[in-house]
Amino acid sequence: MLGLTIREVSLALREGKISPTELCRKCLNHIKKTQHLNAYITVTEESALKQAQEAETRLLQSAPKGHLDGIPFAVKDNFCTENIKTTCASRMLKEYTPLYNATVVQKLLDQGAVLMGKTNMDEFAMGAGSTDGAFGPVRNPWSYAAPYREQTGAVADSNWVVTGGSSGGSAAAVASLTSYLALGSDTGGSTRNPGALCGVVALKPTYGLLSRHGLIPLVNSMDVPGIMTRSVSDAAIVLDILQGFDIRDSTTVPIPSSLTELPDDFAAKNICVGIPKEYHAPGLSEEILVQWSRVADMFERAGARVVQVSLPHTQYSIVCYHVLCHAEVASNMARFDGLEYGHRSPVNSSTEAMYASTRHEGFNDVVRGRILSGNYFLLKQNYQHYFVKAQKVRRLITNDFKHVFSTGVDFLLTPTTLTDAACYSEFTQEDNRTRSAQEDIFTQPVNMAGLPSVCVPTALSKRGLPIGLQLIGPAFQDKKLLSVAQWVEQRVGFPSISDYGDFSERRKDTGMINGEQASAL
Repeated sequence: MLGLTIREVSLALREGKISPTELCRKCLNHIKKTQHLNAYITVTEESALKQAQEAETRLLQSAPKGHLDGIPFAVKDNFCTENIKTTCASRMLKEYTPLYNATVVQKLLDQGAVLMGKTNMDEFAMGAGSTDGAFGPVRNPWSYAAPYREQTGAVADSNWVVTGGSSGGSAAAVASLTSYLALGSDTGGSTRNPGALCGVVALKPTYGLLSRHGLIPLVNSMDVPGIMTRSVSDAAIVLDILQGFDIRDSTTVPIPSSLTELPDDFAAKNICVGIPKEYHAPGLSEEILVQWSRVADMFERAGARVVQVSLPHTQYSIVCYHVLCHAEVASNMARFDGLEYGHRSPVNSSTEAMYASTRHEGFNDVVRGRILSGNYFLLKQNYQHYFVKAQKVRRLITNDFKHVFSTGVDFLLTPTTLTDAACYSEFTQEDNRTRSAQEDIFTQPVNMAGLPSVCVPTALSKRGLPIGLQLIGPAFQDKKLLSVAQWVEQRVGFPSISDYGDFSERRKDTGMINGEQASAL
């Protein structure tokens, strides 16, 4: 039952094959069984059971709220949730409890979905491995699946691999079958990156299609709520529910007229797929390249036109992204001063000392480093040279995409990551900025252009770990993009983690996670 799609489990609930309360308990038990993954910061057991009981009453009366009534979901811990702690995996907000729900969270609750908990992440979503949060790193569920263990000879709790980030907890929650969908945030690839590494579908919608109200901001001009599910059709169901204008977010737009259902008979012969030559980047693994070529060949054999295209300013995108990201981070993190909410240092010798001490105690090295560099870029003598120039380059990157799509290309097919998931011990050898630059190289240009993109898992690597490819479409063509993604999904034959039996083996030293959390806080 836990391995079903949203569509399948929704049908099972309506047919009475399982009740929402039974389903909720199954998920809660599985969360406990997979606690070693550290996917959740907060598990909302009491409220989840209450919501499930209410859903059960509605279903018995044949009056469901919507497609998601009674279906468990998880939310990244940078979305505000009423009366539930929202920490951003930071000491700064470890005791912060919002008084309202983020719009996207409220829309899911209005459909009757059951909130299982808040998922782990990189602190304030700054990272690409979900290893830099105050609650410890997230472990990739595929570390414990048979393919990885058999191919690498890894024992139960050694050589585990990272989930990617910063929405690693949400990806792990969906991949480990503890929730049927999860919300993440995507600023430079933070849903697609862990989606690729954990073998789940990860959708980054067009900027403005989903409300950012209640999403604690990282980079306002690029942040987008992301959707993580086990199938493309599930992502389409969730997108239908979440999209649309929100009076609380001035960047949202009314729902564009588009497909409401993904077609079962999508004809690939009618499309043109672009392969950006600049995405043949240094460090791209042979296995990723093979999968990229394999899917491109699938399109060609189906009659689609596959052409090489150029996005000439791609080489500047990662540097441009970092300048703009750090500048907006410096602005957004200024609110955490110890006066209004969040952590406050006991130092009281002066207001300035309290500010400095609060921010030193509340933020980790990664956040403090981005604040420092962001403020440097925004200094009066540097503003034109860094920030304004980066904005100009961003426009050129956006124009590259517009030009390609104006030439008759319908979608772009690219890698999502350079390699499959790295071992934690190897991943942490390099600093956060280096790793973020490597992991975001294929994903962040999409955020700067505000375009929709979806990562679809395509195969397991020789190490038995997921590989995912990315499809990119024109703005507000999200549903058409998902139609193409579903066509790919139906043909690549990616296996479910549940095909390999029990992957949720407990660590012999499960207490270490709690110990790590306690010392971090």
